[in-house]
Amino acid sequence: MARPRTFDEERALDAAMHTFWEKGYEATSTQDLCAATGLGRSSIYNTFKSKHELFQRALHRYLTTMNEAQLAVLEDPARSGADRIRALFVLVLDGDAGNRPAGRSLGCLSVNTTVELAGRDAVAAGILERDTALRLAALRATVEAGRRDGSITSPRDAGDLARFLNATVAGLRVSAQGGADRAALESVAAIALDALTT
Repeated sequence: MARPRTFDEERALDAAMHTFWEKGYEATSTQDLCAATGLGRSSIYNTFKSKHELFQRALHRYLTTMNEAQLAVLEDPARSGADRIRALFVLVLDGDAGNRPAGRSLGCLSVNTTVELAGRDAVAAGILERDTALRLAALRATVEAGRRDGSITSPRDAGDLARFLNATVAGLRVSAQGGADRAALESVAAIALDALTT
């Protein structure tokens, strides 16, 4: 008879997610994961099978959590399209401000994983591609909503604007990770908002 688990799997997954977020996939050792989760090696491997599978689950959890918050802002019917984009930028900047353990932001686990693994890990690349498609669709719908309510007047293609906004969010995350302060990041976001009306 198998022994019942005596730990909170969701809490362990959150701890692993933060460890991968801070260190990256390759630099995170099994010992780092044991220290973060409070679990022994056998518990980690019995529950999550491998470091790679644990990483996949951690990345999925991160994306689900981030998307839930971002989609709530982008789909808010009480705001104009442009105000939804503005609120998205504030959400991103507030999140980065709350994740600066050593004066620099942890950035974004999605962006970090794209840089570290997407070119050589088909599973991670697939997860990231599906996530990007979801975010681009939401951004495009927001741009189209802004066109209807008159708050977004740029004549550029809605899909192109969605890609630009997605790249801006990624750029804000990378800049914060590089140590850019809030004022510098806000100026980038302001220019991106200006692009929606020119």
